[in-house]
Amino acid sequence: MSEPEKQETLVQFEVPPGYKDDARLDVYLTSHIQNATRSKVQAGIKEGRVVLNDSVLKRPSYRVQAGDRIDCTILRPPPIEILPQDIPLDITYEDDDLIIVNKPAGMVVHPGYGNRDGTLVNALLHHVRAQPISLETGLPDDFSDDDLGLSILNASTPGIGRPGLRPGIVHRLDKDTTGLLLVAKNDVAHARLAKQFADRTIFRRYRALVWGIPDPASGTVESYLGRDPRDRRRMATVPEESGKLAITHYDVIEAFGYTALVEFRLETGRTHQIRIHALQIGHPVFGDTTYGGDRIRFGTEHGSRRSFYMNLFARLPRQALHAFALGFVHPSSGEEMKFEAPIPPDMQHVIERVGTVDQF
Repeated sequence: MSEPEKQETLVQFEVPPGYKDDARLDVYLTSHIQNATRSKVQAGIKEGRVVLNDSVLKRPSYRVQAGDRIDCTILRPPPIEILPQDIPLDITYEDDDLIIVNKPAGMVVHPGYGNRDGTLVNALLHHVRAQPISLETGLPDDFSDDDLGLSILNASTPGIGRPGLRPGIVHRLDKDTTGLLLVAKNDVAHARLAKQFADRTIFRRYRALVWGIPDPASGTVESYLGRDPRDRRRMATVPEESGKLAITHYDVIEAFGYTALVEFRLETGRTHQIRIHALQIGHPVFGDTTYGGDRIRFGTEHGSRRSFYMNLFARLPRQALHAFALGFVHPSSGEEMKFEAPIPPDMQHVIERVGTVDQF
């Protein structure tokens, strides 16, 4: 499929009085435009698509001052229409209020400008026999969850750079993280389930293969997470004033030669939380290409050992992270419910191989 022709969108900023950060123009705009990268912002400035105080400015190094007015012409792809798509779903449980999906690796949860179709939401719309919906205009004011078959609490009109149609989606998993994901079919169920997430009463357990053997074998990692200022596609540990609190508990389930199977329990639910906290304690998730788990981190790198791991990376070209258990109180019946999903075959293969061979 060819890349759709981009459209121009005007975004305006007014730097507030009292602003004293003295940031470069390219840094300021990158931090204020969602999904922007510094290189693309710099290119846009040099192309004359930024007007500062009524004059075109082509200098990315300009230091932003309090009271500055900045107009940016952003090139955006055309609106996304979310189409129902006949994509197989592994449904663990379903009733009138919710669906539990065992998400496979490689599936993005909801559409965005980089993933216009093939997502879990596309598959869910087909599953509930819904009509297409527009990412640009959102849903009509008189539209209800009965019209769609999924909750529409997260289906409001998105803002600039914030593709926001996520019908039914109560929480998310990374594209290459597998496992259980909770979907709400109506707004009442969604609100009640979301409150359980906010109150931290949801039962969530993840299994991951990590590099090295954490010591102590059980512990808690607590830090503030935010966008990595050097790469907006990554998350990082940041100062308290710049991030959101993230708390992760872990227990080593089984230790191998140079890796370990670890269970993680989330107390909060931040983007990439387990992957960042695993890296923070020096034990990145095996195969994690974003956070350094896709190279040998412990032990030697001689010929046969290197070949052994290269074969495992080829078999599992993603992070070895699986959301294996999910528990909550049913939003209508009040019944306590708990579900488990087995570790997928590709990840299980790697665990078995390191368990029997990784002793050298």
